[in-house]
Amino acid sequence: MARQARIKSMTGIYHVMLKGIDSRNIFMDDEDKMYFMENLKRAKERGEFKLYAYCLMDNHVHLLLKEGEEVGVSIKRITVGYVRFHNQKYGREGHLFQNRYSSEAVEDERYLLTVLRYIHNNPLKAHMVTSQSEYKWSSYQNYLNAYHGITEYVDADLMQSYFKHVSDFEKFSCEVNQDDCLDASTFVKYTDDGIKAMVKENQRYSRIMSLNKTERNECIRIIYKETGCSIRQLSRVLGIGKRIIENAIKEQ
Repeated sequence: MARQARIKSMTGIYHVMLKGIDSRNIFMDDEDKMYFMENLKRAKERGEFKLYAYCLMDNHVHLLLKEGEEVGVSIKRITVGYVRFHNQKYGREGHLFQNRYSSEAVEDERYLLTVLRYIHNNPLKAHMVTSQSEYKWSSYQNYLNAYHGITEYVDADLMQSYFKHVSDFEKFSCEVNQDDCLDASTFVKYTDDGIKAMVKENQRYSRIMSLNKTERNECIRIIYKETGCSIRQLSRVLGIGKRIIENAIKEQ
């Protein structure tokens, strides 16, 4: 079946997501993320695109950008050097990212701001932090710094034209919302700590081992569905055998 042609953005602005092949982690430590950011910076300078937001998660990356050169060329600039670095560092070969990046055109101001907030909220949704400002690898802190005259990586002028004061930006970013961009539920992968935090916050989940079989299996199915984790990861975090996890999920 032929691939569906990408929708061309009339504004030149795209929400782009790069995902690890087979949902594998593309970043193993902070050094990896720093190398990616430096590669992103070089690609931005060469491709002359504007970067409005970014967020580096363990197994995927979100970018909000306005193309200079054709967006696919810029994405190739960003990824090729990083894949070479990653494969050499970890002694592996072959593809690291899914062959085809995901993207959506951003055509109006309202959706532009929605995508910005969605990207910055990714670590919150994954239960990695309790506030956007805690996460080191997104552009949220870059925006806070921009209001104090410190600019790095992002082109903050456009967003600052919507939010005149840092308090306005923070208020918008923290509003309760139902933002859902690029099939978010498919791509936000919980870390072990994220799942542990989710279990700890729910009284029923936290006493899962004392529940009867029916209730226990129901909890397992809900956690599995909400986090998108693997059976192996869920078994490890909950301390429950893989066979029990598998049987609970099959009951659905």
